[in-house]
Amino acid sequence: MSTTRKWAAVAVGLGLVTLSACGSSSEDEGSGGGSKTVTLVSHDSFAVSKNVLAAFEKQSGYQVKVLEDGDAGQAVNKAILTKDNPQGDVFFGVDNTLLSRALDNGLFESYEPKGSDLILPEYRVDQDKHRVTPIDTGDICVNYDKAYFSEHKLTPPSSFDDLIKPEYKNLLVTENASTSSPGLGFLLGTAAKYGDDGWQDYWKKLKANGVKVVDGWEQAYNEEFSGSAGGKKAKADRPLVVSYASSPPAEVIYGDPKPTTAPTGVATGTCFRQVEYAGLLSNAKNAEGGKALLDFMLTKTFQDDMPLNMFVYPVREAAQVPPEFTKYGPQAENPETMDPAKIAANRDDWVKSWTSLVLK
Repeated sequence: MSTTRKWAAVAVGLGLVTLSACGSSSEDEGSGGGSKTVTLVSHDSFAVSKNVLAAFEKQSGYQVKVLEDGDAGQAVNKAILTKDNPQGDVFFGVDNTLLSRALDNGLFESYEPKGSDLILPEYRVDQDKHRVTPIDTGDICVNYDKAYFSEHKLTPPSSFDDLIKPEYKNLLVTENASTSSPGLGFLLGTAAKYGDDGWQDYWKKLKANGVKVVDGWEQAYNEEFSGSAGGKKAKADRPLVVSYASSPPAEVIYGDPKPTTAPTGVATGTCFRQVEYAGLLSNAKNAEGGKALLDFMLTKTFQDDMPLNMFVYPVREAAQVPPEFTKYGPQAENPETMDPAKIAANRDDWVKSWTSLVLK
């Protein structure tokens, strides 16, 4: 599952919440022949509070139709294939690991939404053309099962270097870098940490230390990771998993019964910063509605609403972060990062090398 599902998907996987299905399925015609429906194409993690969306629909006069189109990589690829006759007006969910693919294929047309000047500077990209707008950010990090490490009187790992030590042999599960967004993010984190020449040697050591690779995040977290609610039910045996820094607060918020402390922790020296973007699709049938929707996604109302719906951090200045986030899942202080141009230049070759090295 190459996806940025984060904790919206955890909740769905555990049967605890469902994503909000919203909007009209028909293209009602408004006065002057313009469509009253604006369609948002996304990976299947998009979620917004019903009252927040309803307020936008009332204020703008548009009804929002959300078309969830699989995981992040699948959704981007399908959007590129259908760009001449797009499925909708706005695309949300392309992240910094896949951004160049979308831009190089002309997926978006230029539009600078209202409120763009309030986006934190470190997340801004494509400033000359404004083809995409940052919407949220999160950190891909190794999570650990606190109970396992307490029971075995073992200190949890805190860095990439720790993961190749003998005491952590056969403990880590990660996602396939060619099919999964967090899996790719983890690979890029190691490339940022060890450089073009060093990351392959690191992965040889990680493979020798028993890393397990599965197709996607849902399988890794809900089926293989012993620290998740799903993993406990399945008697999973991997106490280390590549997930998100926002996973521990989600374990608290969705826990039943709700725990007083997070049962999982984050190895803060293994984090890679991910940013998600939205843009107006080229050849959008309702460009004006799409622009209004992009404006809405940068409002303080929407940005404040995101964390507890999609378990991501806002990118707008002064947006509110829930106390559960700051207590159980704060952003990494020094995450690994990589310029989108470098990702674009190396991603495909790195994934091929990784596949040959780790999966064969």
